[in-house]
Amino acid sequence: MDKVKLSIVSLSLLVLGTTFYSCNKGKIVSTGDVSITDVVKAKFSSAVSISTKGIGRKERIILKSNGLPEHKTPYWGSGHALYEDFPSGHAPNANTTMESQTYVMKIPTNPAEASSKEETSLGEIGMALNGVAIYNDREGGNVSLDAMTLSTFDNSGAHPTPGKNYHYHTTGKYTSVDDAKLIGFLRDGFPIYGRKDMTGEYPTLDEYGGHYGPTEDFPNGIYHYHASNVNYLNSGYYILKAGSYYGTKGKFTK
Repeated sequence: MDKVKLSIVSLSLLVLGTTFYSCNKGKIVSTGDVSITDVVKAKFSSAVSISTKGIGRKERIILKSNGLPEHKTPYWGSGHALYEDFPSGHAPNANTTMESQTYVMKIPTNPAEASSKEETSLGEIGMALNGVAIYNDREGGNVSLDAMTLSTFDNSGAHPTPGKNYHYHTTGKYTSVDDAKLIGFLRDGFPIYGRKDMTGEYPTLDEYGGHYGPTEDFPNGIYHYHASNVNYLNSGYYILKAGSYYGTKGKFTK
């Protein structure tokens, strides 16, 4: 009888699958049993091409975009239908314009925690729902964003690089403002949300800027990132992502 009970318990634990609680670490761990495919297809803008390739755990979602925003920004240039002025006291950086890119981001359909965490680097670390690239809290030379750099941001916490690729560093008027909106997905396949949880509260985050729990898009729970709730340099901007990925990053080419 004891052997039968033991077998039933073992089978039950195997079937649960989606997450497990680690007594040693005291945290919920993502095991890669939550598929993001349906949400990705439903939430990304029509400007982003979506396809899948591979089978099982090796299946990948392939996202392609031109990297240009569908919203207003002064970086469209005066005279453009989507032009708007900079925030008060802000001005363009040396890169005054943006151009179409050929972004291709490949992410796992079932993202899982990485056994070894990798630091995010300069450049594209994810893609917003409109196809615009997401960057971390660093700038050229791999230094932290400073007040001078912040003064080149538009209302979306964005600006272009020397390669004229427009990108977000922070939350902003057209992505997320003190809310629980889905902003996009990082290269490891995990979603990133605004500063609040679906409960309207500001969640306690781990060292990677995320936590496990339900969201409007994943009601049964998934590991997900949140924008920082720290008013960066008292600028009114809130960093989207700093530090390491929680999962294993996929490829991002341009």
